[in-house]
This record gives sequence, C-alpha cells and structure tokens, in this order.
Amino acid sequence: MKAREVNFDGLIGPSHNYGGLSDGNLASSRNAGDVSNPREAALQGLEKMRTLLKAGLTQGLLPPLPRPNFDFLVSAGFHGSDRQIIEQAAARAPRLLKVAYSASSMWTANAATISPAADTQDKRLHLTAANLSTMLHRSTEHPDTTASLQAIFGDDEHFAIHAALPMHADFADEGAANHVRLCAAHGDPGVELFVYGREAGESTAGFPARQTKLAAESIARAHGLSSDRTAFIRQSSEAINAGAFHNDVVCVGAIDTLFFHEAAFEDTAGTLQSLQKAADGLFELKPVMVPTSEVSLEDAIRSYLFNSQLLVMPGESRLVLVAPTEVQETNSTRAYCERLVSGNGPIGRVEYVDVRQSMRNGGGPACLRLRVVMTDEEIAACHQGVLLNEERIDSLQAIVRKTYRDRLAPEDLADLSFADECRTAREALLDVLDLKELA
Repeated sequence: MKAREVNFDGLIGPSHNYGGLSDGNLASSRNAGDVSNPREAALQGLEKMRTLLKAGLTQGLLPPLPRPNFDFLVSAGFHGSDRQIIEQAAARAPRLLKVAYSASSMWTANAATISPAADTQDKRLHLTAANLSTMLHRSTEHPDTTASLQAIFGDDEHFAIHAALPMHADFADEGAANHVRLCAAHGDPGVELFVYGREAGESTAGFPARQTKLAAESIARAHGLSSDRTAFIRQSSEAINAGAFHNDVVCVGAIDTLFFHEAAFEDTAGTLQSLQKAADGLFELKPVMVPTSEVSLEDAIRSYLFNSQLLVMPGESRLVLVAPTEVQETNSTRAYCERLVSGNGPIGRVEYVDVRQSMRNGGGPACLRLRVVMTDEEIAACHQGVLLNEERIDSLQAIVRKTYRDRLAPEDLADLSFADECRTAREALLDVLDLKELA
C-alpha cells in the first residue's frame, strides 16, 4: 500500500496566553502570568508549516476551537448575555475564565490517536478523539475536536472516527503524544507503540501520570489492531516527575527508528525487546538512545530535544529531525545533535525552527502536529480546504496579522471586547479553510 505521512498542525488561536493551567508542564508553570503574543505564535506556527510544505511534504492543519468556551462557563453557573457571563467569570472565578479561553488545542498531538489503514482490521483509517480528562482546561476540548475531525475526515468509506473514551480517571487519554508508529515504510503494516504512565485505579506520587494503560488498550481494540503488532510500554516515573508530562517529551519515532532518552521508559531493555518481537518479519528496529551522560533529563526536557518532528524528507536518504531553536541554544543538546548527524545512523540532519511562543507554554514542534499516514485516495477523500499551499498560508497569515493581538496578559481576558475579537478571527480563518459549518 502506497502512503505518506501528512502532518496536521494546530492553527494557534487568538487567545494564546500563559495561564499556567497545566500541572507537571514546567514551561507552563514557569511562564504563568507572562504576556504572550498570539500574533507571533500563529505566524511562527504557519512558518513551520510553510517550511515543511516547501520541502515537499503534504501539510494540513486543524482550526482553533471556539473561544471563549461559553458552554463551559454556563455549566459552571454563569448566565445571561455573553457580556454578562464574561463579567461574572472575571469577577468571581478568573481561573475558570482562563480555562474557557485556553488555546491549548493548538497542540494537535493531543487531539486524537491515529491508526492508518495498513494496521487496522477493516482497512480504514481510524481516529479516536482524546478525552484529555486529567487537566480541566483540556477536558473541554474533545466535543469541538470531534466536530473538526468529522468535518475533515467525514467519508465513512475511508475513515472511522471514534468518540472520546469515558471521562473517568481510569480512561485518561492524551492522544498521539503517547503513541508512536514504527514500520518499514509508511504504507506498510506497522507496530503501534502505546506509552502509559499508570494502570487504571493506580495512584502515583509527584506530577500526574496522564495516560492509562486501559485507555491505550481500549483504543487499540476500537481500531482493530493486531495484538501481535501492538506494544504497551510504561513511561518512567522519573521522566514524568522531571516534567515529561507526555511521552513525546522524551521519545519520538519515525519509520523504523525510535529516538529516545535513556530515562524515557520504566524498563528500556524490556521495551526494546517487546518492539523487536512485534516488528519481527516487518522491519528491523533501529533504536537511537540518548544517554544521560551526554544529555541530562533536565536538558532534554528544557530544550525539548525529543519534542521534535522526525521526518522522511523527499530526496534525503536519512531522517531529518525538525527541532526547536532551544535545542541549538542548549550546549549539551546542540553538541549531541552534531555528533548524531556526523555518524552513519538513521538520522542525517537537524533543522531548527522558531516556535518560541508555543515552547514557553510547553509545546514544541511535535506537540503542534498530528501525524496521519494516508493513501492518495484518503487524501483525496478528506476535506481539501485544510490541505495547505503557499497561497492558503499567505491568506491565513494575513488574517492573523489583521485580527490577532500582539500582546495578551491573563488579566486581559476580562476585556469584554476580546470575545468578539476571537470570534471574528476564527470565522475569518474558517472561511479560508472552507469550514464555515464549524463557526
């Protein structure tokens, strides 16, 4: 089966702010209350998309969700006109107002878990929206995320969209940020790696373990995956408590290559053994482990070395790591990357991109994209308005420059005109994407 990987990036919304709502996300906590620049954030994200498009990759996006989330504020007991609801929330519960304005859906690695047709029993591409139940501000996303997925992947002949898992701690699911697919080539049958932080019913000390094994197993069953080609691996508590709130902060994989930190998994030897067994007859696993002696866990998390995109680039024989500029600016990770590409391993080049606005809230290049392996027929069957070309990126950037603020502090969310600004901006973006039904 011939297929390619399409990256669907999150289009950063006009309410991008540093609310500090994410326990266990060190960057979010460290920058809480700072002034953000939504305009710059969205332009940076679109430029990253343009870079990959110009490299010859197929690039899509998911639109920002409606903000503020008035349904959430009404469920919290506020009532009246939109203006009155904002006034009440700002005066009585400013944290809930920050939740309602959260732009965290920009990190589409958390939007859903994807299994391509080559892996599934019914040979359709399966998508399960993540419930994101651990964090309040993210738990409100899945209804609107599901609506976006249905608008884009609505052809039942090619796609199967599953609703989010039950909103209970035992089913806590954070989407593709805890999922890696390995294979010989994108269109070939592969091995799907699900990484979890705790068992159902288990309590853990320290920062919250956001993904359960039960959630991963439930998604694998729903997608019709072969048990022989599926691995469930436990993330190390050391990594979680150091700030790796998702596996993609310490691990990334592409094709037959798994790039990970020595402290990523609870049992590294067992992890590799399980993956090699699952890959038997399909491909030879190429593990690239970064030792703690060369890059400390602290440096890996601060720089987001592993929250990079690992890509098959047209015309290049080795994989390309698209990393945040923070990796280049951190001595240990820059030195490691120089050694990495100078060897003859599977990763041949590192390209640095500026996504500082996202990074300051705890999301690097890998957080900003949802990987979807698609055949040409599936690409033709999905909504074409979200597949980018340079002209469409230009149009989106023009709207961002016109409608997004270049300064936003958490207290600015109480500005009664801001809700209208967000609505106007989103409607204009949806018009370019031909997704007016989501307005």
